[in-house]
Amino acid sequence: MAELETNLTEIFEEATRRNPGELEFHQAVHEVLESLGPVVAKHPEYTDGEVVRRLLEPERQIIFRVPWTDDSGRVQLNRGFRVEFNSALGPYKGGLRFHPSVYLGIVKFLGFEQIFKNSLTGLPIGGGKGGSDFDPKGKSDDEVMRFCQSFMTELYRHIGEYTDVPAGDIGVGGREIGYLFGQYKRITNRYESGVLTGKGLTWGGSQVRPEATGYGAVFFVDEMLKTSGDSFEGKRVVVSGSGNVAIYAIEKVHQLGGTVVACSDSDGFVVDEAGIDLDLLKQIKNGHRGRVSEYANARGASVTYTEGGSIWDVKCDIALPCATQNELDEKAAQHLIENGCLVVAEGANMPTTPEAIHLLTAAGVRFAPGKAANAGGVATSALEMQQNASRDSWSFEYTEQRLAEIMRSIHDRCLETADEYGAPGDYVLGANISGFTRVADSMLALGLI
Repeated sequence: MAELETNLTEIFEEATRRNPGELEFHQAVHEVLESLGPVVAKHPEYTDGEVVRRLLEPERQIIFRVPWTDDSGRVQLNRGFRVEFNSALGPYKGGLRFHPSVYLGIVKFLGFEQIFKNSLTGLPIGGGKGGSDFDPKGKSDDEVMRFCQSFMTELYRHIGEYTDVPAGDIGVGGREIGYLFGQYKRITNRYESGVLTGKGLTWGGSQVRPEATGYGAVFFVDEMLKTSGDSFEGKRVVVSGSGNVAIYAIEKVHQLGGTVVACSDSDGFVVDEAGIDLDLLKQIKNGHRGRVSEYANARGASVTYTEGGSIWDVKCDIALPCATQNELDEKAAQHLIENGCLVVAEGANMPTTPEAIHLLTAAGVRFAPGKAANAGGVATSALEMQQNASRDSWSFEYTEQRLAEIMRSIHDRCLETADEYGAPGDYVLGANISGFTRVADSMLALGLI
């Protein structure tokens, strides 16, 4: 076992040397490799085939320039990325992120996580991710359209419903997907609706797709609570973020009897002891992309707004980080523990630092990693692909039922795998090993080594 752990350490050190400066990717790789010692010991074929080492290297990395013209007629330049990480289970599947922080290391971390997340769904989809350092905030619709058209003018040659199927992520919603799909259709002269997911309902989209990541995270936590005979009823919940994932996590928590008392954006957070008024929040965020400070102003003196600060100082039973990577650090974890938090589940991708995860789990707080808890978005994207392939359209109720079944299956698979490898209740180890073995076995079976 010690020899195997040394081998995994060497693989990690090699990965950091080969990918210098990509700190988020290093973090994601380390988190997975920490879990793989027991499974590599049990299955020497993974070591013999160098499956782990090969899994860390993307099958393809695409970087391209994206020139576009702003409303003043001036040419702007951004950089575009698509990392097609692993296709052992199916076509590459993963979102596009438009945000100034995007660089190759971010895209690779997201794509690496996506391999395991997609594997856990049990659906035939591989892992990939993409995006650009373009910032849609403050841009006009015309500027966003021109950027998306330029972005797709390069990306189109690398994607397809049997090759690579992008979706949305931070900064890429229904508006952006529409512009991207329109350009793909214009260039290819094909109405290939399965090439992008997250589409509008009138042109090939799926019911529940906007809600899926937030709903899925809450379904996962509900299953966690059921293992101890508990439920959301009467629970006090804090949700970071106020975008798509956060809004629909709030909605589902309220439907299941919990009360979300706080949410946030990059400027600060609000605390509403009566429970977040979801209609008002949707009106502000979806209506004109406003800030949560406007929510506080509209609700009046009963609501407090804190500029900056940490939302994790707010007392809660359940914490759902739904904003961005590494938002919940060791100090925040300590505050959650001191305030009696029972469960932390990641609605965003890698929002909890490694130090915070270790602190939470050591204190007995049940922790659900994003590759399991936020898999509802990509799962429903795969359901959208199914509907596109059959030229069908499912009802909201049926699609939500399928989503709930998938999240229940992911939860159970994580727990069963953790039990099998001697770590009962360890959702991180369960998710990593369960996601890994399905991909590794497929790589071996297909000779992709």
